[in-house]
Amino acid sequence: MRTSFLSAVFAVAMSVSVAAPSAYAASEMTASDVGGFITDGDHVHVSSTPPATASAHGWWLDPLGKHKNVKAKVTIWLQTKHGRTWKTVADGSKNVKAGGKGASSRRANARKKCENRNKTQWRSVIDVDLIGIADSPEKAVTKTVTLSCGA
Repeated sequence: MRTSFLSAVFAVAMSVSVAAPSAYAASEMTASDVGGFITDGDHVHVSSTPPATASAHGWWLDPLGKHKNVKAKVTIWLQTKHGRTWKTVADGSKNVKAGGKGASSRRANARKKCENRNKTQWRSVIDVDLIGIADSPEKAVTKTVTLSCGA
């Protein structure tokens, strides 16, 4: 049974979550056979280089190879939880080709310097817009993590 492009992207956007630093959501997802792509990213983490900074990356994957020469604008927002609402505290974007899981040149990054060591809930929201190609408006949301990094 064929899945529509919109349904595939929506399913991907709704299911992105990362359980561990080395586990990425893409390993659990599939793309539509009508031209789908996967929006992906890592969980928010404290960067290994000083100063202490909350950081996350977003990228896109083209598992079917249908967008080999296409770039996409990948935008990532870092958010912290305040009561019951999420507040965007940093963002970043970059025009990249697919395949950014390990390649810094193929992913967008957002960073926010830790203002203190208070335990804070973090997540990232990732949007991929294929340049020159219509795609759906859904965004991926990574799993919430608690870090000793106040924003």
